[in-house]
Amino acid sequence: MRFGSLLAELRKERGILQKEVASCLNVTVATISNYENGVHTPDFETLVKLADFFDVSTDYLLQRTDYKAGINTLNEQLFVNYTVSDLLNAIIKLDPRSMESLVDYYELLSLRNSSKHVI
Repeated sequence: MRFGSLLAELRKERGILQKEVASCLNVTVATISNYENGVHTPDFETLVKLADFFDVSTDYLLQRTDYKAGINTLNEQLFVNYTVSDLLNAIIKLDPRSMESLVDYYELLSLRNSSKHVI
């Protein structure tokens, strides 16, 4: 998928008009239209603003990852001393056996959580 198509898809998913994006970025509607149609691409500063506006990562906008979470999500405080980013970094450092145990535990928690919602 091209950058412009992805941008248009994000905007439409959220029910946002081009003029709302343009207003937030302090650009014209024509500029947003040009991005979406592949006529122009945003500069670095504008790319960061788009990522913040849609709460996705710049890597997602650049199609380097399918992971959408933006910096606000990664910096979200989950517990007293842990952000989402802290936990992701800790998971990455696990040895294979610990990683397997973590996945098993995650699946158990997911199953337990889904059974709580069954009436």
